[in-house]
Amino acid sequence: MNVTQALSQRRSVRAFLPQAPSADIVRALIEGAARAASGGNVQPWRVLALTGEPLAQALQAVAQAEPEPYANNLSYPPDLWEPYRSRRFANGEDLYRSLGIPRDNKAARLEQLAKNAEFFGAPVGLFICVDKRMGLPQWMDLGIYLQSLMLLAVEHGLGTCAQGFWRRYDSALAQHLGLPENYCVGVGVALGYEDKQAPINTWQASRAPFEEWAELRGF
Repeated sequence: MNVTQALSQRRSVRAFLPQAPSADIVRALIEGAARAASGGNVQPWRVLALTGEPLAQALQAVAQAEPEPYANNLSYPPDLWEPYRSRRFANGEDLYRSLGIPRDNKAARLEQLAKNAEFFGAPVGLFICVDKRMGLPQWMDLGIYLQSLMLLAVEHGLGTCAQGFWRRYDSALAQHLGLPENYCVGVGVALGYEDKQAPINTWQASRAPFEEWAELRGF
């Protein structure tokens, strides 16, 4: 598999088989992704991989915690503007459509949303953490690391779903996981073998056409 193939196959997987990948594979992903570009070679990431009882205990700690205010951990800017608002809306509608959940069935939508707190049933949960004192350039490094990790997962036949959801429980997770002082959870990643029979895994988010967001000049 080459990089182009991994990019085209990668998508957010939200239903997993119970079989956990081996420790050797998980380590290979985490360690291999550290070849990601990093400004000044700072390498600002800190990664924890949980499975089995440690994962169950972390999920339990979150279930017993109060979510932090949205204002402290927004995934999107407030009052998202066009064309970004429409893209986000269409993505959500496509997701629920794959499950046969209409817009007026709020209970079913909330039930699906709650699966975020279970890593969507993935047998491995990754927490990618960063020192709060780091700035925007280091958070960019974190994103490069995350993409590298997810592409390596595709190469190994694994599915992932990156989740900003876990930032809502940063304090509870930092305490439960014993993170060093000043560290926070930047993103969580559900990791495992994709359940290819699950309806929610039958669609892939679209991308805007090249002409909408890019230009070639001087070519």
